[in-house]
Amino acid sequence: MLSHSHVQDGVAEGVIVPPNSSGDLSSEIEVAAFKRLFPLRFFERHLSESIRPDGRALGKARDSTLALGAVASANGSALAKIGLTTMLAAIKMEVMTPSKESPDKGCIAIEFHMPPICSPLVRPGRPAEVAPVVSKQLSDTIVSSGMIDLEELSLVSGKAAWMAYLDIYCLDADGALFDAALLSAVAAFSHLQIPVVSMNDDGKVSVVSEEQDEGRDAVNKERRKLKLSRIPFSLTCLLHKKYILADPTAEEESIMDTLVTVVLDSSDQLVSLYKPGGSALANTLAVQDCIALTRQRVKELQMILDETISKMEVD
Repeated sequence: MLSHSHVQDGVAEGVIVPPNSSGDLSSEIEVAAFKRLFPLRFFERHLSESIRPDGRALGKARDSTLALGAVASANGSALAKIGLTTMLAAIKMEVMTPSKESPDKGCIAIEFHMPPICSPLVRPGRPAEVAPVVSKQLSDTIVSSGMIDLEELSLVSGKAAWMAYLDIYCLDADGALFDAALLSAVAAFSHLQIPVVSMNDDGKVSVVSEEQDEGRDAVNKERRKLKLSRIPFSLTCLLHKKYILADPTAEEESIMDTLVTVVLDSSDQLVSLYKPGGSALANTLAVQDCIALTRQRVKELQMILDETISKMEVD
């Protein structure tokens, strides 16, 4: 069995050769085995060359895609992928009675789900610890960004308003879960069509299905899109020694534990900065670098969202 001191650092040729090996005692440890034995050293050798094991530059995010209308039964839905990390977001609209404190506002309820299929770390019957954390972070971000004017969800003052239930399902968890979840949420709200509702003689408001006759006393005459402003996008960065890695994979997150998530809106304003812990200190310069990387990433994600919406409108 090889200990840490029995292995040379040289991996340039793809193998680690133990010293003093000769004849029948000679052996080679393939790169995969070295990576398994000494994962941090494996990554640090790549970082010293300003490249990551998957071939990305340190500040480069993974390829990202969006698809709208992924769930036919939802009022709005989207499938978002950042690398292998995959999120399915679906919105269901229901009529509710608004609170007395906010008679002219609707509500948004967000829940993030991590079923066992998304990761070998999630066990059946045991809710993932990170799920409620991401749910709270998503709710705080969407509300504080001002992306949605809750008064737009009002139907009849003090009597009826929309409750938007947003459920996000993680189908594949390969790092940067919040970034992909937020992207799917933003895309689902971009795709959302608010249903037609009518009021009966008793003043009760209900959703009008497509099969029902037209001509009822409609509160809103046709389906409409929700107006979105200051759309938030995020980038999670991993801090390790002097290095900053954008959009880490699950493997990178497990080896180097200090994460910083920056949320900027489409007007380039800082919405939030989230650092859930870790051993490294996020100094001012590191935070500024993370914000600069996020600023670049927001432009990429905004372009992907705009192109996806345009393509759907053409189709």
